[in-house]
Formats: sequence, C-alpha cells, structure tokens
Amino acid sequence: MAHERGYRERFPSTHWSIVAQARQRDTAVKRAAVEQLLQRSLPALRAHLVYGRRLHEDVADDLLQEFVAAKVLEKDLFGCADPQLGRFRTFVLTALERFAWNRFRRDRAKKRAADEGALMVGEDWVENVPADDRPSEAFDKAWARDLIHDALARMREECENSRRTELWRIFECRVVGPILEGAPPADYREVVRRFGFASPTQASNALVTAKRMYARMLRAVIAEYARDEEEIESEIAQLHRVLAGGAARSVHS
Repeated sequence: MAHERGYRERFPSTHWSIVAQARQRDTAVKRAAVEQLLQRSLPALRAHLVYGRRLHEDVADDLLQEFVAAKVLEKDLFGCADPQLGRFRTFVLTALERFAWNRFRRDRAKKRAADEGALMVGEDWVENVPADDRPSEAFDKAWARDLIHDALARMREECENSRRTELWRIFECRVVGPILEGAPPADYREVVRRFGFASPTQASNALVTAKRMYARMLRAVIAEYARDEEEIESEIAQLHRVLAGGAARSVHS
C-alpha cells in the first residue's frame, strides 16, 4: 500500500560531525556535507508532507524543492543547526513546517497562485497543522525505522566478524523475520536442527544473548549523535513511544 510505503521512508540519525562540516568555509567540504544531509533527510521529510500533512505528492515535491533552494541553500539552514538547541531532525522539520505555512499564507493573500503557476499548498495544510508543531506519525516512524535498521545491520556485521552467526540467525528467524516480514517464528526444534544448538534451552539462551547484543547496537547508533547519556535515554524512550503498540516494538524490546 502507498500509505505503508511512505512509513518505510526513514529519517536517519544524524552525526553532528556532518552538520559541523556544513558550517565549514571550505566550499567543497561544505557542499559535500550539505548533499549528504539532504540525501539523508529528504525521504522522511517527503513522507511527513505526503502522509502526515496529506499533501498531494506533486505539491509535496514542489514544496521540498522550494524549501531546499530558499532555506537549505540560500539561507544555509544546516549551518545554523546547533546540538545545544535540540535534535537535528526536529530542527529541520520545524523549519519545513514554518516555510510551508508562510508559503501558504503568501499564496492565499495574493490570490493569484494558480494564474502565476505558484505553489498553493491548500486549505488542508491549515487543518493538518497541529498547535504544538509536533512531527507527524509518518516522520516519527521514518526516524524509528532507520534506527532499527541501522542497529540490525551492525548486529549482523558483528556476529559475522566474531563468528557467532548463530546469534544473528536465531534472532533473524525468531524476531526480525516475524516482525519486519510477517514470517512465522521458527520453532525451537527447527532452530536446534538448523543451527546446531544442543537443545531448545540453549537456543533460548542464545536468543536472550542476541537481544542484548541488539540493544547494545541500538544504543551505539544513538550514541553517535546524542550529546550525552541523558539524551541517549531520552531517544530510547522516544523510540518506545513511537513504536508503542506497533509491530517493530518487539525488535526493540
């Protein structure tokens, strides 16, 4: 479904080192950092506009193009980001929300958007803008899914490098497959047969170890952009809130 595909767009965790490069005077370094941040951010911002604000896809694309040109490039938006002022994703989303709202107000005031070919966001934008400017569900899920996928990729790599692939395999067939792909969880007797465990109890213990490894990887992903332990805990709590009641919660638990 198109709606579900929108939720699969991910808002990546952002290393503040890349944001710092976007402030550099060196043109080549700055350009490369801005391009990298755009590549990471635009899919989730688009999901926010299309599925969170329910704008037509063409309107959302036009709005994003204008936002990038007017705010990101001309006004050096990324260079203004500051880790002391909060999360990067919230900073960018807030800037987009304000840009879209101001664009709508100007279009409506001029009353000639259609004749001049300018972007008319439409009345739906007003109805869908929350009073507290919170990110939409699509945006939050995009961010959460990226954290999960990044942690899973790192876990698999560590299992392979440490020659403990049985941990990844049991985690994949008992947790990842059922949650992300809808596959039935493998029976422990099948796990014993396939992966060489001595007993279902040993396999169960291995799964506990695998879950702990995943939790450690998730924390490591967040630690790369969080400022301190307090923010790491805050991000984990936010992840729980976003995924509460959702299928992906079991991966994080």
